Amino acid sequence: MTYDELVAEAAAVPLRGWDFGWLAGRATGSEPSWSYPDAARGLVARSTAVVDVDTGGGELLASLGPLPPGTIATEGWEPNLAVARVRLGVDVRYAPGTGLPVDSGSADLVLNRHGRLDAAEVARVLRPGGVLLTQQVGSDDCAEINEALGAPPPYAKTWDAATAAKELTAAGLAVTEVREEWPEFVFHDVGALVFQLRAVAWQVPDFTVERYAGALRRIHERGEFRARSHRFLIRAER
Repeated sequence: MTYDELVAEAAAVPLRGWDFGWLAGRATGSEPSWSYPDAARGLVARSTAVVDVDTGGGELLASLGPLPPGTIATEGWEPNLAVARVRLGVDVRYAPGTGLPVDSGSADLVLNRHGRLDAAEVARVLRPGGVLLTQQVGSDDCAEINEALGAPPPYAKTWDAATAAKELTAAGLAVTEVREEWPEFVFHDVGALVFQLRAVAWQVPDFTVERYAGALRRIHERGEFRARSHRFLIRAER
């Protein structure tokens, strides 16, 4: 396919929730050696009151069922709310800021995959003995994309496992597991990269195909683009 065809195809894909299925076969990698879904599924099975932070369209949470009756999901992007409510059939609450619209001491498990992590709010919401499991996107994530496009770095400050663990400890949680990796992420055509930049809007906030056409054409001529994801996993207890 030509550059124009690949870009037009990627630009036309509807964005709903956190569904990256369109990238299947067009991008590979980006996942760390651990399995967040497996770890979360085991914890959900032993919990009675679960809070899932920034659930997106509920895609991942739905795969962890059966969910306890009192499960609460929060989401900060309004278009995702209806999608998540239909998919999950649980209480999905709008949370546009860092605070969690959840009662203090009401959860025995807080899940957070790639969502905003507010250590003080997690400590407030968890019951004594409650567990936080979070997988975060670190500040080095796909920095090669920004460099290739000539865009500013994706994050203004350092966000890594050490920083997050320090914040959770300061909030009164006991950090029991920390893992951090930088897996390779390969985009096999420029259309895959365009879709990624549309879906993950904070990577290059001012991204448009027109604004970055010169750099995108150079990437297209290379045939594929390699970057490094930045992921870290933390488990902590109240």
